[in-house]
Amino acid sequence: MPVKQSDYETLLAEYSNREAAIALLKKYRPYLEKIPSMRRPDESVITLPLPVVRVRHAKPLVAHNTTNISALQETVCLPCDVAILMCDPEWKIKMGVEILLFIYRPHEDFSELLMRWRQTQVLLAQEYEWLMPPRYQHILSDGVDQIYPLFVVFPETPQRVQRGLLGATLPFVIESLDSLSQEETPATLSTESPPA
Repeated sequence: MPVKQSDYETLLAEYSNREAAIALLKKYRPYLEKIPSMRRPDESVITLPLPVVRVRHAKPLVAHNTTNISALQETVCLPCDVAILMCDPEWKIKMGVEILLFIYRPHEDFSELLMRWRQTQVLLAQEYEWLMPPRYQHILSDGVDQIYPLFVVFPETPQRVQRGLLGATLPFVIESLDSLSQEETPATLSTESPPA
């Protein structure tokens, strides 16, 4: 049975939550060990679904036989699905570890999945800063020199995609929707007045 759009959307929504992202990293231990404090994960991990960065391109300006370098900024949506940023829980600053999740999308083939990672590498090879949600705008959000990819595939993902990721020595986790906890149903609104 092929992967459906709702399968992708379920995982995207799931890993947008810090607790689920940490649970995913537990399935790939080398990345779990990059979390600064497992005793304070709420203050150590920030998740950014469909992340946006401000990239600074260096553009040479030639005038009167002199060359000046000016920065040209461009805001781009990265082709990854979720960025997981690490923060020092004491100093409230972003640390040098950035893990980028690439969730397999319906009808995506290996070359398309790999190209999303390659495009992300090209964009983040320059100076950049993350556009942070309001809650985290006080955190210094400049990018780092080292980014780590993690691919999430489904049991229904074509085998050639998994073989390709193995061949490219890229880390991946096989995630079954059955293994995720059942979604909670929203509480029904009570029509009764609260007790006095």
